[in-house]
Amino acid sequence: MGRGIVHMIRWLDQVTGRVTMYRLVLLALAAVLVEAELVALTGQLGYDPLAIIVVTAIALVVSYASNRLFALVFRVRPHGESSVITGLILALLFLPTLSGMQFLAVALAALFANASKYILAIRGRHIFNPAAAGAVIAGLVLPSNPATWWVASPWLLPLVAVASFVILFRTRHLLVGIFAIVVAAASVTVQQLSFGTSAGAAITNAFVSYPIVFFVGFMFSEPLTLPPRRWQQFVEAVIVGGLFGVTFNVGILRQSYQLWLVIGNLLAFLVGQRRGIRLEYVGREQLSATSFELAFRPRRPVRFQPGQYMELTLPHAKQDVRGLRRTFSIASAPGDELVRFGIRTASRSSSFKQHLLALQPGDTVFATAVGGDFVLPRDHTRPVLLVAGGIGVTPYVSHLEHLHRTSTDRDAVLVYSSSATDDLAYAERLETQGHRVLLVAPTAPAILPANWTYLGAGPLSAELLLSAVPDARARTAYVSGPPGLVRSLKPALRRAGVRRVHSDYFSGY
Repeated sequence: MGRGIVHMIRWLDQVTGRVTMYRLVLLALAAVLVEAELVALTGQLGYDPLAIIVVTAIALVVSYASNRLFALVFRVRPHGESSVITGLILALLFLPTLSGMQFLAVALAALFANASKYILAIRGRHIFNPAAAGAVIAGLVLPSNPATWWVASPWLLPLVAVASFVILFRTRHLLVGIFAIVVAAASVTVQQLSFGTSAGAAITNAFVSYPIVFFVGFMFSEPLTLPPRRWQQFVEAVIVGGLFGVTFNVGILRQSYQLWLVIGNLLAFLVGQRRGIRLEYVGREQLSATSFELAFRPRRPVRFQPGQYMELTLPHAKQDVRGLRRTFSIASAPGDELVRFGIRTASRSSSFKQHLLALQPGDTVFATAVGGDFVLPRDHTRPVLLVAGGIGVTPYVSHLEHLHRTSTDRDAVLVYSSSATDDLAYAERLETQGHRVLLVAPTAPAILPANWTYLGAGPLSAELLLSAVPDARARTAYVSGPPGLVRSLKPALRRAGVRRVHSDYFSGY
């Protein structure tokens, strides 16, 4: 059973990894709208099929056109897929009716949504979910035509639920997303019970009559507007989900799901990276036969913790389906003048990586987010087991370098697995840091550093780890590397008695 789940997760990882996150969301939204149109044609949905088409067309045209206009004014490259996603979301929020005022409300929402990406932004980073911000502002301008979230329908719920699951899985926010859904459903259920609704009907209504699943899967989960740390995301889930059952009306301001999300986005902005990051490319160093380290000089100091990642945006011509954004674990230690990233090359690299490796000194790259929870325990007396597969060693370089520079005495053991003995990234730096390293590779290196031990050809398994590190069950474990290694090793370690296991994925790109 366990292996079956691992294989299924690995398969889902591979399938969803073939397209960018933007493309995945776009396809999911299109599928929901197609289903809505088909069900409406049967008369079961209760909405005019023509109105669905017209409202969707208005939302798409205005969203796409306004995005290009604002991009031209602000002299940046427009992101077409983002504007299409915004338009499709708004088409599912505003009631599909053949009304001139409704058409105006949808058009204003699309216009304001795209404006928010450029105007309601601080130093290059937009603060609010565009669709939510657009719906809030349009509701203030035209309070008689607010967003009604007609996507909340029992006919659409199964597809919305599947699509939301896939999106949350792909963004690594599945646990937080489920938690947010539970909190929102509980809030609505309590509200329904206060109206005299039976418990069963209240719970059912929360899912079939309220857009909770769509809200969480397609909007709350947007990585750019979530807090950087997992515990902060859970706090936001409590706040935003808890507001779902709250009712108030003050003048033209009234409760709405989009308003709750805007409030959550603002809180996330206050605790996260509050500005867009400009990085000047300095150069690269070859680490091994297939890996490089790229160095950048930030225009302003960047705050991060060892083990966290940074998301880079690299617009380029002939962009493939994997898009223009990637997350990279930071290899440098906090306080360094340069921000460094370790990357692995492949015979068929993405267009993103090809352009990244073609950067020239002085070129500028933008970073949109810093975050992640792959950080060591604050208690320095707690021993740790660090397991790396290939270039997955990158976050540990930052961890161990920080420990070395701050003279922090922590019991840390690194288990480093490589498919080739001549492909050990960061070997020299790990040697100078002085921590114990256990190597799994096809053959032993000709010269093994004093603090290294060769464990054999592998493969790396929980049994091998426990035999090499007898006290592993007493350590906090970290597993970083390709999804296949992490997916198989993490549950195996837990079954073997290692209670605390953290993971970080290095997907191909």
